[in-house]
Amino acid sequence: MVKLVLTEDETMLVDAARGFLDKSAPVKAFRDLRDAGKTYDAKMWKEMAAMGWAGVLVPESAGGVDMGHAAAGILAQEMGKTLAVSPFLSTAVIAATALRNVSDARAEAALAKIASGDATYALAVDETSKFDPNATAMVATSEGNGFRLTGKKTFVVDGALADRLLVLAKTDNGLTLFDIPADRAGITRNAQNMIDARDSARIDFDNVEATGDDVLGQVDDAMTVLKPAIEAGQAALAAEMAGVAAGAFGMTVGYLKERKQFGTLIGTFQALQHRAAHLWCEIEVTASAVLHAGRKLDEDPDNVTMAVSLAKARATSTAKLAVIEGVQMHGGIGMTDAFDIGFYMKRARVGAEWLGDYGYHAAQVAKHRGF
Repeated sequence: MVKLVLTEDETMLVDAARGFLDKSAPVKAFRDLRDAGKTYDAKMWKEMAAMGWAGVLVPESAGGVDMGHAAAGILAQEMGKTLAVSPFLSTAVIAATALRNVSDARAEAALAKIASGDATYALAVDETSKFDPNATAMVATSEGNGFRLTGKKTFVVDGALADRLLVLAKTDNGLTLFDIPADRAGITRNAQNMIDARDSARIDFDNVEATGDDVLGQVDDAMTVLKPAIEAGQAALAAEMAGVAAGAFGMTVGYLKERKQFGTLIGTFQALQHRAAHLWCEIEVTASAVLHAGRKLDEDPDNVTMAVSLAKARATSTAKLAVIEGVQMHGGIGMTDAFDIGFYMKRARVGAEWLGDYGYHAAQVAKHRGF
């Protein structure tokens, strides 16, 4: 039986994360970064690394704290509440999970750099408007003892500033995952201006050289390493979106308690109370689904697909409801840039598409339930 309540250590982690983020990464900090044309605060990422967040999934032997996926979800959820921007999901969750599934000295050294905050990663998988790793068209052509990578990747979150790239490509008899520096000759990164003002890029690979040492795992067998990493990322992204929903809800309730119409607080209107109560219930159920996915990743990693997809689908749906209700209950000002509620809507929209949209994950749940 998976426990859907926080342990004492996890509760302490929530409190510590909340204190740090409220002080160092409030929504105002995100607005300031956006207005300055920046996509994340490198100094804050180093502070997160110093607190062990970058190493939350890194083994202690490589300098991490190895607290597990449920803890990673807790951190992601708290970051979602204040819209904190960092390479946490791409680096500390996805890349760290992939690397720890490879037992060699190179992977151990890479994990140590992640834990210290000295290396950031981006996952280069998507090639079309929809998430589908198995439809990868990018080619890695064999050449001597290495490969030449040619093709394009799109929607590479954190890809414009990442130090290294995890790249999925077709090889002779399957798919292969490569871990290569982002500045290698032949790689061209084109930063994208996403609606949520976070780092993303389209990346072109023009005859990029990759050696056997750049292969992560085994040639033609990418999914053994990549599937657990993607599922870890999907679970953590679901947690972030649950945090986005909770942050939007908190902001909306605060507004209902202070906004007056015809001399009366709008929070006393029963119709708005009912809508707020319904949203709160949805957020609580989604939080349970997210925690369940984290627990399953920690306790039964070979059988997590349905739990992870359920969490991502529910988080997508709940975040959408939360931001729509938030904007509507703020009235006309909710549509203006002067109020922060719109930031939550934009973050929810991007999160809905990354690593599989609602339809993708609903189909996964249906498949695993025999439909």
